Amino acid sequence: MDAKTDIKTLQHFIGGEWVDAEGGNTFEDLNPLDDSLYANAARGTGNDMRKAIGAAKAAFPAYKETTPTERERWLLRVAEIMEERQKDLVDCLIDEIGSPIGKAMFEFTKGLTMVRAAAGLCRNVRGETIPSDRPGTVSMSIREPLGVVAVITPFNVPLIKTTRLVANALAVGNTVVHLPSEMAPHLTVLFAEIIAEAGFPAGTYNVVTGMGAEIGDDLTSDGDIDFVTFTGSSVVGQHINEICAKNKTPNTLELGGKSPTVILADADLDKVMPLAARSIFMFGGQACIASSRFYVERPLYDEFVKRFSMIVTKIGMGDLRDPDTVIAPAISPRQRERIKSHIEDARAKGATVVGGEWEGNRCKPTLLTDVSEEMTVCKTETFGPVTSIYPIDSYEEGLEKANDTEYGLSSAIFTHDIDKAFHFARNIGAGMCHINGPTIHDEAHVPFGGNGESGVGREGTDADMEAMTELKWVTVQL
Repeated sequence: MDAKTDIKTLQHFIGGEWVDAEGGNTFEDLNPLDDSLYANAARGTGNDMRKAIGAAKAAFPAYKETTPTERERWLLRVAEIMEERQKDLVDCLIDEIGSPIGKAMFEFTKGLTMVRAAAGLCRNVRGETIPSDRPGTVSMSIREPLGVVAVITPFNVPLIKTTRLVANALAVGNTVVHLPSEMAPHLTVLFAEIIAEAGFPAGTYNVVTGMGAEIGDDLTSDGDIDFVTFTGSSVVGQHINEICAKNKTPNTLELGGKSPTVILADADLDKVMPLAARSIFMFGGQACIASSRFYVERPLYDEFVKRFSMIVTKIGMGDLRDPDTVIAPAISPRQRERIKSHIEDARAKGATVVGGEWEGNRCKPTLLTDVSEEMTVCKTETFGPVTSIYPIDSYEEGLEKANDTEYGLSSAIFTHDIDKAFHFARNIGAGMCHINGPTIHDEAHVPFGGNGESGVGREGTDADMEAMTELKWVTVQL
């Protein structure tokens, strides 16, 4: 997209039609690697959002009556078209949000899994028979779709979140209105093209692009929205939760994290080190489940810091299409300033900093030691390639410090002691725990989500089926 003629102008997808924003307004979608113009996107208004909600509501009565065979076929066709358009999707992940090729391929493969798992969900929307105290009565529960689902997705894993949340909502019979991050509209537009080609009825899936701060409330507060699912910051999540509470709208929120990794003295550092690096540096640390805190038992602490310090000097920061490249550009000027301020605050207050330099819009992998509680980075999510390493004197201290946070998303422990490992899993205040594995891990069917400031509810095929449908009790007197 070097020439002006190559710059795309993205439209909304409403009721099966591609339409401009009200008034024809657009906003710039920038490539974070160099802040060059990647695309122009329709800048949605409240009226645009209401049209999309209206289209989804109008499509729902017919769509909820579609058969599992039909929904299954459409979703499997989505997966087929995704494979046909792999280059388009991967190129978009690289050029729109700055994904290195390895992360882009990981996300593409995971997105395929999400869609195929959703196709399997179509046949598992089930109720049950229930014993009754009334003689001659058949008592049962049936599951029904809720109606119109609002989906709000982030910039960092837009394909994973889109495929999971949209496909699961459609699989169980809901219709969808989707507001993507203003930093990743093209990825969602590509998915809308695929949905349309796959044959989903008009109005079942609608996309409105725009600025979340301007039109997000028009989506989440609308009386015709029956469910809201949001992935993003804890601050915005709290705002959405308050709106939903007023309207009694059920929701799932997958928010920020300050995910800890505890490494005990019996851990094998040869196996730990590559997993530790993956836990924080994948996509430049722009992941809610990135491990921004390492608690290392003292017998291994010095060696861990030494090895990690060597690793950060070798992590690739080259061309994003080079398989050896790991570090991504920080997505926006605002996020770059956040990362810089966290590092400089820690340095000014006495932390030892390894890395921290910048090459263009990319921050080099950064390790912080001697971190104290008055430093911003100690408690606050940085959302960059920055992690803190703390010494601990015992497993008990590691568990205590790992739990010393308002967040509760992912966590990990490395040890050969099965008792301590399972004690950690049972007592860590996080929604997810990985024993001898990295904090960055996800699968289509697992209950993905966190506690506290990290969110409300869980995502995944079974979790979304329960959240995006409702049970109805039915009796028959024989």
